[in-house]
Amino acid sequence: MAGEIINLRMARKARARSEKEKQAEQNRLTFGRTKAEKTLTRALNEQADKRLDQGRLSSRDDTGDTK
Repeated sequence: MAGEIINLRMARKARARSEKEKQAEQNRLTFGRTKAEKTLTRALNEQADKRLDQGRLSSRDDTGDTK
């Protein structure tokens, strides 16, 4: 019988730490953006919204009422 004896409590804690580290890595990839990246994204979205609004046709007649 050449088996390795392990402490189950320590093995469970090690597995839990490993899973938490995997989740932390995923969160860093998902949410970990710098302020400059967030600002750039916000500016690009605002620019795209302005471009979209510039091409919009007005649905108002001469009195200013909407149809």
